[in-house]
Amino acid sequence: MADEIVRSLAYDGQVRVSSIVCTEAVEEARRRHQCSPTAIAALGRSMASTLLLSWGLKGEGSITMRVFGDGPLGGIICTADADYHVRGYVQEPQAELPLNALGKLDVGGAVGQGELYVAKDIGVGEPYMGSVPLVTGEIGDDVASYLMTSEQTPSVVAVGVLVDTDYHVRAAGGIIIQALPGAGDDILDDLEEKLLHVRPVSTLIDEGADAKEIIAQYLQGVDVQYLETHEVSWRCNCDRERIAALLKGLGKEELEDIREKEGHSEVICHFCNERYLFTDEELTALIEELAQE
Repeated sequence: MADEIVRSLAYDGQVRVSSIVCTEAVEEARRRHQCSPTAIAALGRSMASTLLLSWGLKGEGSITMRVFGDGPLGGIICTADADYHVRGYVQEPQAELPLNALGKLDVGGAVGQGELYVAKDIGVGEPYMGSVPLVTGEIGDDVASYLMTSEQTPSVVAVGVLVDTDYHVRAAGGIIIQALPGAGDDILDDLEEKLLHVRPVSTLIDEGADAKEIIAQYLQGVDVQYLETHEVSWRCNCDRERIAALLKGLGKEELEDIREKEGHSEVICHFCNERYLFTDEELTALIEELAQE
């Protein structure tokens, strides 16, 4: 099943709903970073959440979500753009904990206590930045807390990653249901009742549900206005030219010192783990460019 995101409205436009399937993108992240099951569960939930929060991005707009907890995973950083490309990494991808009391991956324990930060540049006007303390570290609850604090919209956020016994990602995705201003208590009560009977989103995806079918499962019996569907994919915007610019940003003296001591420079992108090797000759060329500027 192809990765996709669906935007929709329900309850006569009083509720905004986004759902996503991003199994392939999360598996790409696992492969690049060689993540443990708990690490990819945390990273995959964060990637799904970042894409779900990207509603309204235009042109060169982007959104970045940072999860900084005191657990063994360290920091998690994900970013998505207006074309639904996503990338992300976890600081300690090999970190792992025993299963929790429910027999599930202990994402909350691995993330720990800390803060969730969101920086959103919709491509028009000044970027918005907000943060909230982590509620559970399970990611979904923390994003819901962020939406309530920053946008004053009661929200349900369900994100999940199902990891197979060989560690590859079998299913990943999520859903955000947001009650817009003016939504009545009857709608909130109806949503609460429906959510008591729905199965985990990763289970639905594993059984073959696409993004629209996830919404249909969560909002059974409700008329849904589907607005748009977009393909989702992993993509990192690093390339050799960008890395060269970063090296030049170190300055002429620093580059000369690297060339003299190391004879080369190897730069690894945190997001995609790609390695860029600059030889002695290439460093010399960068130094000469700086001298001419």
